Amino acid sequence: MTEHTHHDEHVHADEGDMISIEEALKRVLSYTSILPPENRPLLESLGGVLAGDIVAGFDIPPLPNSGMDGYAVHSDDLARVSEASSVELSVVGEVAAGSVPKGPLSPGSTVRIMTGAPVPVDSGAVVPFEDTDELERRGAGQDLKTIAIQKVPRAGGNIRLAGEDIAAGSVVLTGGMTLRPCDIGLAASLGLTQLPVIRKPLVAIISTGDEIMEPGEESRPGAIYNSNAYTIASFVSRSGGTPQIIGTARDTEDSLNAMLDLAMGADLVMTSAGVSRGDYDVVKDVLASRGHIVNRSVRIKPARPLAFGALRTGDGREIPHIGLPGNPVAVVVAFEVFARPAILAMSGHTSLDRPVVQAVLDDPIRNPDHRRVFARVQVDLDEETGGYRAKLSGSQGSGVLTAAAAANGLAICPEDSDGLKPGDIAAVQMLDWPEQML
Repeated sequence: MTEHTHHDEHVHADEGDMISIEEALKRVLSYTSILPPENRPLLESLGGVLAGDIVAGFDIPPLPNSGMDGYAVHSDDLARVSEASSVELSVVGEVAAGSVPKGPLSPGSTVRIMTGAPVPVDSGAVVPFEDTDELERRGAGQDLKTIAIQKVPRAGGNIRLAGEDIAAGSVVLTGGMTLRPCDIGLAASLGLTQLPVIRKPLVAIISTGDEIMEPGEESRPGAIYNSNAYTIASFVSRSGGTPQIIGTARDTEDSLNAMLDLAMGADLVMTSAGVSRGDYDVVKDVLASRGHIVNRSVRIKPARPLAFGALRTGDGREIPHIGLPGNPVAVVVAFEVFARPAILAMSGHTSLDRPVVQAVLDDPIRNPDHRRVFARVQVDLDEETGGYRAKLSGSQGSGVLTAAAAANGLAICPEDSDGLKPGDIAAVQMLDWPEQML
């Protein structure tokens, strides 16, 4: 990562009033930069951002070829066929896919040809089998030494020209694009085995708190299993990053420093818990001592507390850091609003937003303290109207992870609204799509 010159000073206390979501995201993104490219095998390039243009070194198709199974007809013979009169031609050979014609086509002759096979020079069209009398001749046990063309072929019909799909020297894939399945197919059609793509960010994930125990451990009174690390890691993978769960730091400076030391090879460090105003200052003090870290209250619900900035490494680099809240649902919302865009930006993406749809609400969304509310909702297609409907997916408490798991969208209630009522239309940031659309 490059060194940043536009960040805040070493701060770990909340600074005055809450800041807007837009301001918080702008600051988070200011600490990120696009990672360098790497050559990646084709299938592993899917979903990545192409680092440079891919130019075709040859035509595709390389030679004029047949668009279907049939008979290649000489240009001079095309005009001889009419609706009232068929033309009989001598069958002088056959061209299978993967082979080449033995020579040019002469007037009065034809070759049987398969889809994709190069057409002989001077071919004016390929006539499909069904427009000839081949079936009748085969049914009568006749050798296919001649064939009758029964339907008027269109000049150039069913012949794919050389370079019709891709011309040599043309830009086939444009740098900066996100690679989709057909793009991978195009690269393969050019004979490529790998593509230059922006490297996936390695995201180190650290949980904090004496109360945290790992899945698989025997439960103990007062302790909770570490769901946040696995939620975050799953979201990181889905956002195109590579998650690295470092572990859980206890509520001591030495423990957190040890965990952060293990994370210094990452491209982004994410911590959960310890950034709220009422939390012990261990996390905030340690983070502030290791770099430029700001703790702010953001006008968002849930996920008001947020830490962000950069951590210094021993070799002078700076690694972006995002400190998420501790409540499980707040983690989900904060990741979607702040961490996901950061990972996408580091991966070279320019479109950082989730798709948004307008949906009619079945349930109210309350907003007593005028923050921007991200309510967990289940969105479905309304079969009667063809539009969308959204209902709350469960209790909206910031600790109720089941409601987040049941949601496929986040319905947004604006800051300047006292709330939304059933029947109102809300913008919904989609996490997944309704089953009817999959």
